Amino acid sequence: MKNSIIYILISFFIISCSTDSIEPSNTNTENQEESEVRNLYFPPLQSATWETMSVVEAGWDSSAEEPLRDFLDQNDTKAFIILKDGQLLVEWYFDDHTQNTSWYWASAGKTLTAFTVGLAQEDGFLSINDKSSNYLGQNWTSLEEEKEDLITVWHQLTMTTGLNDLQFDCVTANCLTYVSDAGNRWAYHNGPYTLLQSVVQSATQEDWSDYFNTNLRDRIGMDGFWFSTNDLNNVYFSTARSMARFGLLNLNNGIWDGETILADTNYISDMKSTSQNINDAYGYLWWLNGKSAYRAPGSQLEFNGELIPNAPTDTYSGLGKNDQKLYIVPSQGLVIVRMGEDTGENLLGPSSFDNELWERLTLLIN
Repeated sequence: MKNSIIYILISFFIISCSTDSIEPSNTNTENQEESEVRNLYFPPLQSATWETMSVVEAGWDSSAEEPLRDFLDQNDTKAFIILKDGQLLVEWYFDDHTQNTSWYWASAGKTLTAFTVGLAQEDGFLSINDKSSNYLGQNWTSLEEEKEDLITVWHQLTMTTGLNDLQFDCVTANCLTYVSDAGNRWAYHNGPYTLLQSVVQSATQEDWSDYFNTNLRDRIGMDGFWFSTNDLNNVYFSTARSMARFGLLNLNNGIWDGETILADTNYISDMKSTSQNINDAYGYLWWLNGKSAYRAPGSQLEFNGELIPNAPTDTYSGLGKNDQKLYIVPSQGLVIVRMGEDTGENLLGPSSFDNELWERLTLLIN
């Protein structure tokens, strides 16, 4: 049975769970598979120049290229990119979408926020171990002070605030209500996530977009902007190449063409490793493959098996609503971007499209 059917069934009920909380570590406690040392190519800043490599030059199976393109086209894809060691191996656009067209990242953009929180911590503006109320003010939730003070920035990063996720996007105190103590429940919840940007803004005393643009976007040559699609969330829009640039930065562990953007190697490692003991497949707003079990948005059920069985085990991903995808595979030097319309399941993050796409990608890579 496809994941989509399971997700639809489980969306009608929530089962509470209680698990001992896990604290953020100062060193990486999980040895996530790392890539070999690679000679990566980085495109120039603010330039359309980008070195290319053909499928044949990469040693891949060119006979699988056209079936992959047809599959993407049939599933309402707008843009699709594969980087191999930084070089453009595939760059396809569909319909009226072009290299210069902006599209929304949806929740794949959560990864941008996770990276920026790391920058703010490295700059000394905040600590992820701090109470969230240090930056959001007392009574940012409707909880009693004792319970609210249990919530830290780390809990916001790991989706373990314990707040009620039924009012998914709401960021005001009246709808941020108690379900469990922070750290005892994993729930995919946009409200506390969105407020991470307010944490950074309060800590730095600088507009969120300005801090993000100066310290991340502009330093790696991205374009794009933040925009609220419902007056509650804050969604990133950019070209597909800009998503690929961010993927390349993470593939190289925070270093862009010799310039260190984020030097905190512990934070980078923790960001891409299991962050708590409730959902093994979740780091700091990144989805992780290769785990023995995972939880999905809108559910308190645990599913056995890998998140994307057809993908390499060391794949980590930014996954957004309507199948916005950013995959990174360190062992193979790959960054893969998919932007487009919903492929049919209307899910917030992971979907069966991930596995179907990787089935075809594997044919190409092999």
